[in-house]
Amino acid sequence: MTILVTGATGNYGSAALEELKTLVPQDEIFALARNEEKAATLREKGFQVRIASYDDPKSLEKAFAGIDRLLFVSGSEVGSRKPQHQHVVDAAQKTGVSYIAYTSFNKADTSTSPLAEEHAYTEQAIIDSGIAHTFLRNNWYLENELPAIQAALKAGKLVHAGGDGKAGWTLRSEFAKLGAHAVSGKFDFPSVLEVGNPLMTYKQLAAAVESVTGTKLEVIDADVATSSQFLQDNAGMPQEVTDMLAGTQAIVKSGSLAVESDDIEKYLGRPFLSVEESLKQLLTK
Repeated sequence: MTILVTGATGNYGSAALEELKTLVPQDEIFALARNEEKAATLREKGFQVRIASYDDPKSLEKAFAGIDRLLFVSGSEVGSRKPQHQHVVDAAQKTGVSYIAYTSFNKADTSTSPLAEEHAYTEQAIIDSGIAHTFLRNNWYLENELPAIQAALKAGKLVHAGGDGKAGWTLRSEFAKLGAHAVSGKFDFPSVLEVGNPLMTYKQLAAAVESVTGTKLEVIDADVATSSQFLQDNAGMPQEVTDMLAGTQAIVKSGSLAVESDDIEKYLGRPFLSVEESLKQLLTK
């Protein structure tokens, strides 16, 4: 059996590779990198590396030759993912990949969130390919909230644009470990898995931060512009970045991420790390 992890130099891909080598022999694992410079670190860690870009179908076909199972990490270029992901699926089909685990979005096929569209397209492309699959419909990375949490600890208040919306905040590395389990072939995964921690609001997230740090936080529900300004004032970030971060809080407010998770322990062998445990990791780095 051979397994290839795409996006292997990113945070998700790197964590997935480290988990995967605890599940299968490392000589069965291949990592996909965009160029030799990015591949160097992977090679130093003992991984076999294939070079390809989602924008280059021929390079993908060459990279996927002889690969049985694929952990397909979604691309980061929002707006370009439909053609890029189609290239990945087409290459997998042409080279005989037998299984794809794909990092998707909660309820991708029915969600009204604009973030879901490219994931829904990719899920359908995989279905149409006839390749066995698991859609890992991941909820929100807890790391997305770190700038707001650090700003809150500085200011003594959390200003957010999430309203009473809920999310299943989880560490990226926890999602990645589940992805490694899925692609390893050692476990029986379903075709679709809604993935995340128990749902909570920003007010509950602030309470978790308080319990971990001992810092009392005032929680202020605001609009996107106010939340963005709060991040500019207290996190030292430029407006284009804070507008994006505050905009993701509005996605939580929309209810798009209020999706109850399936039984993760059944597939990972344990529950995800709780938000409190995860915050301890993030805030002590």
